[in-house]
Amino acid sequence: MSETQDYRANGYVALAGLFPPVVLNAFYERMRRDLDLTNASMRRFTARGPLLTKDAIEIYALQYPPMLTFLWGLTPRIAQATGCALLPTYAYFRLYQRGDVCRIHTDRPACEHSVSLTIAYGDDTPWPLSVATVADPVPQPVVREDFGDTAFGSVAMQPGDGVLYQGVHHRHGRLDPNPNAWSAHLFLHWVDADGRYKDQAFDRPTIDRVNAGR
Repeated sequence: MSETQDYRANGYVALAGLFPPVVLNAFYERMRRDLDLTNASMRRFTARGPLLTKDAIEIYALQYPPMLTFLWGLTPRIAQATGCALLPTYAYFRLYQRGDVCRIHTDRPACEHSVSLTIAYGDDTPWPLSVATVADPVPQPVVREDFGDTAFGSVAMQPGDGVLYQGVHHRHGRLDPNPNAWSAHLFLHWVDADGRYKDQAFDRPTIDRVNAGR
């Protein structure tokens, strides 16, 4: 099957070598330095939601705009993989701790087509992302510890690798605890320019949520 056929049949597809690791590392180090210079070190962005078991550092592109270059710049490549015209919605960075998981869940409409892009691992040990291969026709806003009886696939990404997945209708998460002291990831989201979620383009809800937290 082609990349697009795989994606449409299974709800996800691995994108090996999506971005050069040396560039991702340079971005990560630059972000850390820039935040330090503004007296807003990464620790300021510590958060924990219902998906995580430990505190994580979570930074949105609206808080650090250079992140948008990945979202906008990758749009043609991801459109090619999905086989449809895309519009970007939002992006964010997350730094997980050792032993954390990401519970099984589906995403909101702004995440119709999503990429999990691995930047780096503290101990160079791949940490798989798992995605259900069966779609939920009606998204269920329920967080679970596993997939139950639903079939799923897993991808153990190296730095620079990505997984493209249909975040709204295919449950996904990380079943195993993070084996690294830390791991850094970018999450990038798009919607079909002609689809049912096209009104989510350039994602107003994230703008409102980030501004409310200032």
